[in-house]
Amino acid sequence: MDNFRVQQQIEHGLSALQLADAPGLGPMMVEFLALLSKWNETYNLTAVRVPEEMVTRHLMDSLVVLPFLGEGRVLDVGTGAGLPGLVLAMARPGQRFVLLDSAGKKTRFVEHAAMRLGLANVEVVRARAESYEDGQGFDVVLSRAFASIADFIGRAGHLARQDGRLLAMKGALPEAELEALPEDWRLEAVHKLTVPGLPGQRHLLEFRHRGART
Repeated sequence: MDNFRVQQQIEHGLSALQLADAPGLGPMMVEFLALLSKWNETYNLTAVRVPEEMVTRHLMDSLVVLPFLGEGRVLDVGTGAGLPGLVLAMARPGQRFVLLDSAGKKTRFVEHAAMRLGLANVEVVRARAESYEDGQGFDVVLSRAFASIADFIGRAGHLARQDGRLLAMKGALPEAELEALPEDWRLEAVHKLTVPGLPGQRHLLEFRHRGART
């Protein structure tokens, strides 16, 4: 991996997202990509193999949701290689993130990466969303390419606080999926996202319990 080239690309992306002043974020992301590239050779954590593509399709695509998180506890459902949860935790060291996945090879990588990067704000859990329980509930439950909206809500909706939000990261606006929205949830907002260097449509869909405070 060409660290200098990747570092430049990351710095350009952070500048576009107005995160250029985040202390140590660029070098931390270079280290994360080096770890991901190394583990990916053996464990096939992501289909993206080129580090420069990882910058755009993984790092920047994760960071673009940062303004919509708020300040509470965040659960990343189906985190895979830590996307987007681990990347968001790098940018928000004062915020708590729980990263959930049922695949042992993926949770082992995320635990290793969090330890290597010194991320004390990350907890990694190996479990299926539908069987996971948390006594506090989460302010935000987030998914990136996890499932259809109905499946996401059905499997993970119970993990949001009564006044919490579900955030689903999508490409093109999934009109058919929105028509199958469970009756006890409502679409609160649709945010059109612009990912530095990534063509194509990206949207963030925000859901709340019906009757929840806004």
